[in-house]
Amino acid sequence: MTELDLIHWDAPGPYRIAFSTRIGGTSEGPFASLNLGILTEDDPARVVQNRAMLCDAVGADPNEATMAWQRHGANVTRADARGIVLPGTVYDHCDGLWSDEPGRAMLLLTADCMPIALARTNADRPAVGILHAGWRGLLAGIVGAGVRMLGARGIAAAIGPSIGPCCYEVGEEVAGPFREAFGEDVVRSDSHLDLWTAAERALRAAGVEHIERSDLCTSCNGDRFFSHRRDHGRTGRQGVIAYVA
Repeated sequence: MTELDLIHWDAPGPYRIAFSTRIGGTSEGPFASLNLGILTEDDPARVVQNRAMLCDAVGADPNEATMAWQRHGANVTRADARGIVLPGTVYDHCDGLWSDEPGRAMLLLTADCMPIALARTNADRPAVGILHAGWRGLLAGIVGAGVRMLGARGIAAAIGPSIGPCCYEVGEEVAGPFREAFGEDVVRSDSHLDLWTAAERALRAAGVEHIERSDLCTSCNGDRFFSHRRDHGRTGRQGVIAYVA
């Protein structure tokens, strides 16, 4: 077991926000090592330990945190305290969480989809949100829904690691709606989709001016990230964790 490899976002305000990688946990085999997804073939006890390790690394209380039953939609809900280390915990069906309560950590999982973090830049009213955004969620309006929950003005955003345009080949049934929604150039001539640029344009259309992108491809970087497409579905999950400090 090695030290956790986290990508921290220094958001403008009293926030703790980090994108996790696959490095530093207890899982083995195709789930090595910081697998956060309990609905995989991994040992649930190892996943629970990994989640606790992630919370410890960012100073979060796992019993006051929450997750979601992700559905590739555009529903964003206010986070409550359900805990994230007990198998079988019932969560809201949504793909976005937000909170303005200090210490209320939120965790969403990805394995090629984009983790997006949102933060109010107004320190007098701090609030933070996280989104799970794949192609379905982007087209359904998950970005705009998340920004509206925090307020349309004074929002900063960070786009975490996901499958990149180098690896994400799509069919015309996906490419066509993306060209129409986000511009012709988000789909390359080789039918590869640029989710990062599409998400950035969705954020700007929602009024977000300060946007940071990691531009790290989960499929290319197998030593650092899980990838559903690269690993043909038998893989772990990384994620994004955030809270108002």
